[in-house]
Amino acid sequence: MLLGVFVCLNYWVDVQHRVSSHLPTDHSWFEWLFSHGAYSVRHLENPLFSARQNAPDGVNMMANTSLLGMTLPLAPVTLLFGPQVTYALYLGGALAATAATSYWVLSRHLVRSRAGAFVGGAFLGFAPGIVHHANGQPNFVSNFLLPLIVARVLCLGRDGRWRRDGIVLGLLVAYQIFINEEMLLLTALACLVIVVAYGVQRPRAARERAGGFLAALGLGGGLALLLTAYPIWFQFNGPQSYRGLQGGVFHNWGEDLMAFVTFPRDTMAGDEAVEKTIGLTEQNSWFGWPLVLVALAALVLLWRRSLAARVCGVLVVLFTVGAIGPKVRFDGVETTVVGPWAYIPDDVPLVEMMMPTRLALVTTAAVGVLLALAWDAAAGYGRRPVPAPRPAADDTDAAGDPPAATPARRWIRPVGYAAVALAVLPLFPRPLPAQHVDLPPRFITAGGWRPYVPEGRTLVPVPIPSNVHGLSTLRWSALTGHEFPVPGGYFIGPNEKGEGVFGAPNRPTSTLIYTTMDAGTVPTLTGENRRQAVADLRFWKASVVVLGDHPRETVLRELMTGLLGPARRVDDVWLWDVRPLVG
Repeated sequence: MLLGVFVCLNYWVDVQHRVSSHLPTDHSWFEWLFSHGAYSVRHLENPLFSARQNAPDGVNMMANTSLLGMTLPLAPVTLLFGPQVTYALYLGGALAATAATSYWVLSRHLVRSRAGAFVGGAFLGFAPGIVHHANGQPNFVSNFLLPLIVARVLCLGRDGRWRRDGIVLGLLVAYQIFINEEMLLLTALACLVIVVAYGVQRPRAARERAGGFLAALGLGGGLALLLTAYPIWFQFNGPQSYRGLQGGVFHNWGEDLMAFVTFPRDTMAGDEAVEKTIGLTEQNSWFGWPLVLVALAALVLLWRRSLAARVCGVLVVLFTVGAIGPKVRFDGVETTVVGPWAYIPDDVPLVEMMMPTRLALVTTAAVGVLLALAWDAAAGYGRRPVPAPRPAADDTDAAGDPPAATPARRWIRPVGYAAVALAVLPLFPRPLPAQHVDLPPRFITAGGWRPYVPEGRTLVPVPIPSNVHGLSTLRWSALTGHEFPVPGGYFIGPNEKGEGVFGAPNRPTSTLIYTTMDAGTVPTLTGENRRQAVADLRFWKASVVVLGDHPRETVLRELMTGLLGPARRVDDVWLWDVRPLVG
């Protein structure tokens, strides 16, 4: 918990005025999501859809990273303290909770040493790739259910209680769907590899457990499907659903081979300069060379006597290769060597929206388990072997019982501890970088807009929110609890072909606003521009157009005045009441 607070320290310094300086748009999106959860609970509305952004079409929340599994339960916190506080509180809590459940699973099922479980759990909760995603993407640090799901899969069919095991697994999987479906898919792929590797190495035990395993798995899958059937249908067939995401553009996001031995930016040993060379994709591995050496050494030393280590080795190899992408990248250069994703079509369902680099997160999990096994093996030297209090060795076989210490072996324990410590200490996280952001205008926060926006009409902020422009105006909606709907936004929705794209399809007026902002000058306006502006405002069901404090305020006010006529200064904003224009 202390480490979770430490990582979020730059937010807590001034929680009302801070967002991620790495991904400020994603940070603002998740603040909006927490407000969405609170709005849905307060107004008893369907949380799978929202009409408060991208008006009048709305947003399919199941088809976006909506985090409904947490935004809805945390609605009271958001209503009491605001989405900024909920965001920072949840981000640190999710990191700590993942470390805690990882520790619980490791200490209960794999290792005897609580210190070893602590080291492994801390790494799994605060690994470099996880902390990197904490920069604006709390859905990718919300992994606290995943260790429990893996442990439950490994227990299926072991003691004959297949009904209980299946029900527990089904409930866990169903809830994880409302937290992060992509991480659930990665976990399912990892579990498939684990089960196959176990079956190959323990064929007799696997045959004995096969009946109960399949029965529990079928029950769990059926229960999860029953609980999530309508939300999943809504995701793929409901309003504002889509197929694919920008033609499989993320298939090119493979991990650079040098990234595996490089220290990440947000750690004590990291350096921001490396992002200009090999940091063009997400930092999902970035272990640093000491950890890579220690993990390889642990794998070699434990290979013969630890089934768990061998399974981790298989995971490391398969998912490291899978994370490379369609072309091998080395030290920031894309080579001509073909990677595994070159053979995967861009239109494979579900896979079409995956990023190859994120497969490295499974490698991260395997490395965390290896650290716990290595520490546990080192701790075993110097103590007399005792019968394991865990399930039978042919089921777990974590690291085996090392021989009792002899004078020649006493050095193994301190050397093992030192090696693991020196590998993970450089990866100790630093507080996430944050930047100042202004609060919405007083006209917005104090409710001055209310006389101008009747029910069924929208407030059009300038600039109109998008995935590139309008970060500040998206927060107008988030920090006021979605009191008024806005056009545009930061989300994924369908284009005219039904393909997924970021943000709403631009209309002539929004395009004109964005080009004016980029150029810094107002173009020559025509009668057609003014006609299109009225048509767009009518489409958005606009009631009022509002311009607050903005770096491009002068040119934006000149543009909107040229399109709509003179503005009025109301409180701390420029305002155009467009009801007479749009009817």
